[in-house]
Amino acid sequence: MINQGVKENLGGLHSADLLIHSVGLAPISDMQAQGEWDELGVIMASSGKRLQAAGAQGLLMATNTMHKVANEVQAATGLPLIHIAEVTAQAINKQVLKTVALLGTQFAMTEDFYQQRLIKSGLQVVIPDEEARQEIHRIIYEELCQGQFKDSSRQYFIEVIKGLAAQGVEGVILGCTEIGLFINQEDSPIPVFDTITIHAAAAVGFLLDNANSKCFTSTLLAQ
Repeated sequence: MINQGVKENLGGLHSADLLIHSVGLAPISDMQAQGEWDELGVIMASSGKRLQAAGAQGLLMATNTMHKVANEVQAATGLPLIHIAEVTAQAINKQVLKTVALLGTQFAMTEDFYQQRLIKSGLQVVIPDEEARQEIHRIIYEELCQGQFKDSSRQYFIEVIKGLAAQGVEGVILGCTEIGLFINQEDSPIPVFDTITIHAAAAVGFLLDNANSKCFTSTLLAQ
């Protein structure tokens, strides 16, 4: 999407100038489950510094949940970091919505690191009940992250979204980069905000704004 966005703006053979460090998900997932966030912060900060040493001038973490350690990454590098929750909040505010639902991992749905960025932008955040949060979390890790897209799970997400809409929620954030692989606007009675699409568009804007300085966006891939 980043490459496509650059091409759409500049035409011809243009594409994005990227440095990518893909972080293995299995150990990351295990450490998340064990609550080893300090250690995860060190790992992601190290990734950011490696990219910085290779010439990166800006950072993009291609994940929602790992933004829990975004401050550590930015502090370690001093580089601009395009925060996925902040650019998502900007997209929602452009549609003049106030109350939004957040779907994602248990970490993203229940902890302050994500919600507070939305709240600071003037949004009211609603999350599903505990039973639904557990099932959404399970589907993400046991199915979507492993390339399984079951119709039953897709329907479950749709029913959750419809239930939230019935409560007066005006829009829904797909706050995990995998959810948008099987849920889209056609599945929802309220506006859908796919964080991976919004994040990629923000990266394109960052690259184009810094085109004269040959700025790199470094993409850190982790769940």
